[in-house]
Amino acid sequence: MTWLRALKETARTGLTVERRRLEPLVALRAAAGLALVVLVSAVVGGPAMAASSAFGAFQAAMATLQRTWRPRPTLALVSGLTLAVSTFLGYVCGGHLAGFLALLAVWTFLSGLAWTAGPAVGLIASSNVAIMLVTVTLPTSVADAAVHAAVIAAGGVVQAVLIVLFPVRRWGPQRDALADALAAVADYARRLRQDPYAPFDPVPLMTARSAAAVTPRQARRRPGELHGTRGLAERIRPVLASLADPAVGVPREGPARDRVRELLEAAGAVLDEAARAVRRGDRLDVPPAALAALRTPDTPDVLETAPARRAAARLAALLKDVMETATPTGRRPGPEDLRAQPHLLSLVPGAVRDIRAEARRPDSPYLRHAVRVSAVATAGYLLGTVLPFGHGYWAPLAAVMSMRPDFGQTYARSVARFAGTLVGVALATGVLRLADPGAYTSAALAIGAAFATYLLLRTGQTPVQVFLSAYVVFLLGMAGEQWTQTVPERVVLTLLGGVLAMLSYALYPAWETPRLRTRLADWLAAAARYADEVLERYARPDRPLTGAVRQALLDARAARTAWRDAVDRAAHEPVRHRGLSRAATDAAGAAVGRFARAAMVLEAHLPDRSAAPSPGAAALARALRGAAERGAADVRERRVPRWDDVRAALDAAEASADPVVRAGARQMVEALEELAEALADE
Repeated sequence: MTWLRALKETARTGLTVERRRLEPLVALRAAAGLALVVLVSAVVGGPAMAASSAFGAFQAAMATLQRTWRPRPTLALVSGLTLAVSTFLGYVCGGHLAGFLALLAVWTFLSGLAWTAGPAVGLIASSNVAIMLVTVTLPTSVADAAVHAAVIAAGGVVQAVLIVLFPVRRWGPQRDALADALAAVADYARRLRQDPYAPFDPVPLMTARSAAAVTPRQARRRPGELHGTRGLAERIRPVLASLADPAVGVPREGPARDRVRELLEAAGAVLDEAARAVRRGDRLDVPPAALAALRTPDTPDVLETAPARRAAARLAALLKDVMETATPTGRRPGPEDLRAQPHLLSLVPGAVRDIRAEARRPDSPYLRHAVRVSAVATAGYLLGTVLPFGHGYWAPLAAVMSMRPDFGQTYARSVARFAGTLVGVALATGVLRLADPGAYTSAALAIGAAFATYLLLRTGQTPVQVFLSAYVVFLLGMAGEQWTQTVPERVVLTLLGGVLAMLSYALYPAWETPRLRTRLADWLAAAARYADEVLERYARPDRPLTGAVRQALLDARAARTAWRDAVDRAAHEPVRHRGLSRAATDAAGAAVGRFARAAMVLEAHLPDRSAAPSPGAAALARALRGAAERGAADVRERRVPRWDDVRAALDAAEASADPVVRAGARQMVEALEELAEALADE
């Protein structure tokens, strides 16, 4: 992709407004907390203190609206406290330009590395640094800075208390995540009726798994229907694939295939109804036709193969369990049944280790992001100070809020921020010029703009930036600054900050395109480990159940997600492929996906511990293990992988292997050979 086309694509992305479900009650609660903090601070300490407290309460509310499963009150408290500390240290160092620049460089560098711990942590850290650039200008002495820091922290406390006292749709995000997972499996069942090899995106299941992790306090209050149903959906998915697969199930046409389509339609209906019940907290109302299809007594006679009959029986049993667990009962799961979510402080050592590991890797995208954002923030502040505009913090503020570890988001957010700032500043300026409001009226306008920001947070960057810019203009107007002091330089310096952010990525990039082969090799290795664990269970059914198959599946899903994210990011980068063309990327990804699907079909028929070992499974597992290690290395080194050992092991076991193992292994080998063909021309 050329630079011109990349700029057009990222600009279009940044200006896109999405249709999302709005949450007005959540936005209203956040705005109410902001209004309470501003009112009390204005009465007690005056407009300047009210502005500081407003920034603290605003940022705390923004932290609670991020996509994370951490308890919202904890996020509000952490955001308020870290912003308070940043403000106090920033003011102490602010008297000396060199000292403040050193603090800014260190703070922005750490905020860049914070993205290693996840998008929510990185966003909160970046936002705190950006807002700190404004709040350090409000105090007039060290003692005053301590008071301002205290009211900023109090803003976080107020938001946390409001979340506890006035919960909105308690457990709503967890219900939505589980319902989305059930609905995704239901859609998969319906698509299998037409395409027995239909792909499935496991992201909804992964999201539901993340949402299922709870703290001990949450565990005592979580509704019973939110426990167990996710695990059933996980187990249903491979059973559906096995039932629809002609290689291990029934022929593509005929009475048996018609019965399979009826079962798949019934499964979709039951799962859709379970999703609706979980999302709303209602009782299930399963269509009678779906129940009748699952309970048809002649299904074992119609289905022609033992694997198909076994899959149909397992599907009916699992769907029965879904109908039982998805019904609200008030039951609370025992401690042994819960996925424990570690406390926030217990995650700090691990996060520090991850950050140190990234800091030691010269090619780490997070390290490069930290270097870029630190350099741009420092240079932007220097330029803003030198230029005759005043308020030099606007340039680094715009840059820090725009910059992300990848190219596409950085450029899209820079365009969206400038466009939104231009519109928001124009609207806010028009209001200030026409109405000339006082301090309290400006505060009311700022709270209204904050409410709109909270409400539209999920719809896109441009509408958010419009109201965020208006919020800052109104808030500084409340603090006593005239619109003529804030509007012109904000537009110019915001443009300067966006240009610096874009230039930094062009001059010191962290392109994803050259790393596509590494991501593909990682996915191939993880999928092969999953297949190896499944085959080992066939080879040794009596070995203790250690959860190795499940963990291998989770690792393969994580590797697949990393691959897909890398492909999406690389699609917007203005660099040549240097290793994998677009066609090869699509073909190779599809081949590894088919390989993982074949392993999943085998997992649906895992033998009982009392079953006899499957002949040939151990040899297949050994051959696959060694070939996968060599194949992953070949992919990384731009060589074409060879799978002769796996093909030889399959041929040797062709006559004696279990029919399911034979069919699944054949599909694996075919997928691996398709992968080799996709990479042969690169």
